Amino acid sequence: MSGLMGAAGDNGAGPSPGKRIAFFIKESPWYPIWQFAVHAYLVLTACRVGLMLWQWDRVGGDFLRILRDGLRMDTVMICYLVAFPVLMAPFLNGFRRTHGLWRLFAAFWFSASLCFLLVMETATPFFILEYDTRPNRLFVEYLVYPREVFTMLLTGYKAELLVGFVMVTAVLFFSCRNYPSLVRPRASWGGISRLLALPLIGLLVFAGARSSMGHRPANASTVAFSSDHLVNSLSLPSGYTLLDAVYRMKDEADASKIYGRMAVDRMLEVVRDNALGDAEDFSSEAIPTLHRFTPVAERKVPLNLVILLEESLGAEFVGRMGGLPLTPHLDALAEEGLFFDRLYATGTRSVRGIEAVITGFFPTPARSVVKLGKSQNRFFSLASFLKTKGYKTRFVYGGEADFDNMKAFFLGNGFDEVIEEKDFEEYRFKGSWGVCDEDLLSRTHQVLEGEGETPSFTLVFSSSNHSPFEFPDNAIDLYEEPKNTVNNAVKYADHAIGQFFEKAKKSSYWDRTLFLVVADHNSRVYGDSLVPIERFRIPALIIGPGVEPEVYNTLASQADLPPTLLSLMGLDGQTPMIGRDLMKMPEGVAGRAVMQFYQNQAYMEGRQVVVLQPGGVHRQFSYDGGELTEGETDPVLVEKALAHAQWASWSYSNRLYRMP
Repeated sequence: MSGLMGAAGDNGAGPSPGKRIAFFIKESPWYPIWQFAVHAYLVLTACRVGLMLWQWDRVGGDFLRILRDGLRMDTVMICYLVAFPVLMAPFLNGFRRTHGLWRLFAAFWFSASLCFLLVMETATPFFILEYDTRPNRLFVEYLVYPREVFTMLLTGYKAELLVGFVMVTAVLFFSCRNYPSLVRPRASWGGISRLLALPLIGLLVFAGARSSMGHRPANASTVAFSSDHLVNSLSLPSGYTLLDAVYRMKDEADASKIYGRMAVDRMLEVVRDNALGDAEDFSSEAIPTLHRFTPVAERKVPLNLVILLEESLGAEFVGRMGGLPLTPHLDALAEEGLFFDRLYATGTRSVRGIEAVITGFFPTPARSVVKLGKSQNRFFSLASFLKTKGYKTRFVYGGEADFDNMKAFFLGNGFDEVIEEKDFEEYRFKGSWGVCDEDLLSRTHQVLEGEGETPSFTLVFSSSNHSPFEFPDNAIDLYEEPKNTVNNAVKYADHAIGQFFEKAKKSSYWDRTLFLVVADHNSRVYGDSLVPIERFRIPALIIGPGVEPEVYNTLASQADLPPTLLSLMGLDGQTPMIGRDLMKMPEGVAGRAVMQFYQNQAYMEGRQVVVLQPGGVHRQFSYDGGELTEGETDPVLVEKALAHAQWASWSYSNRLYRMP
């Protein structure tokens, strides 16, 4: 009590109650922890307010609610960060023998924690611009490719990186100087006082981390209130959204745990019926969706297959789809082949597009099968099927093919050859993501021109239309200034397509090759809907021998393209694909598409959309004119949505998506 008595005034009356409380807190072993909490609240609140002002058109009248919920979730995050120091403080802080150790610990732990929070908040605007939400598991997945990511950031975001670096450096300097000085040099609290206070303080931290008196602790769903996913995410600190996403990755592979279960027999029955195959075609017990198909075309000579997978080419960039006038070459080519006007991507990542177009697999809440362990070999792909028909198979990419695990996945599932950045001895231009699309397609033309009579399958994946949108100077008349924008990059990518087809039409392989030009996904999928349907619409064009010029206006999915290609190539056989042969669609049958948007999955049939949400929440909407209008749920449509979601997870987990 001597320290406390010494704080009394000259008149001997002792300090005021306020001063007593302040002295009590300041002299406690936990004083640095209280200070860290205050600093963390200030950082997180300031960043949240900035984000809300930036996104004011979407936040609007929900400003105070987001601020209130944000303080609650910030408390959860801070309590998790201080839990360990709270337990250690009474045993280390204030004792002579452990004083130095606690000072070192405080400097490291609290400085690292505060910098972590600030780094995540600093990265948030960039992530929102790209993915329209706070950082999630994609943030971690991209960190395993530091060269591409840092090159992209250094090229396209120099000023922003400089500001972020200065902020983090300043906070780190402040932390390292501030927190050690907060450690009390003497034991103002006795051992009994510490032991008596520890359970109470520990209980407060536990209550703050749980933030709920209910059956379940507070989580992201607790503060979700809007159909706009970005607005919901603003209530959460970015450090929380990242760690929560990483933690939940262990459950993402099983859609039935997320969306709800249905009996496997019924699931298979629904999936088979909706694949529009005859019941007797599904005759394999070992591979439940394996079935024989009959093509619509008859070919005396096997056709080559070339798929041009275009990076981030959404409908809003394509003139003939009502978008900007950025694709004159693709628009002109569409007059010569089968153009799909109502085709929808299955996801928002390149690997999701690869998954659909190359394997015909439907999306799940998990990562794409391109990156999952059980699909690295013996997983069905067009390449593995075509190899059984005597085809040579290859993947051509202008960057490093190990990005997103593409190289390992392709080579493990039917591709014979991978041509990547290191194999381009000559090129016109190289950017952050590799050689430009002109170089990529020029090399593709050379490879195809040099082939013999053996049929081949070539997958070509472009990259110029990717942030920071780098392409050769003077290649095109710019659509806008400055040069490195998404609109200019789309126009350049279209220019490269035009050059390629101009060469192809004069080549030796033109008359014996079927071409598919299709986007992997849209650019920057965002919107104020649970699933922004309009942002999943993408172009696709099939052009080649015997393909009559036509516009296909029925709703279709990326996963329908592989069986359609095989049908047009005149190839029969057995596959486990449940996508539809669009050349054999019965009259009166509505098209359907499945779209994965983070944890939500949409099943669209005609104009009706069922959205599956975590926790078994199912909502149905009608889609018209780019808007979703909620209505009553149709049990039949909900069953179809659940069946397709569960089938994908189930067949992957049990390794049932393969050749016999």
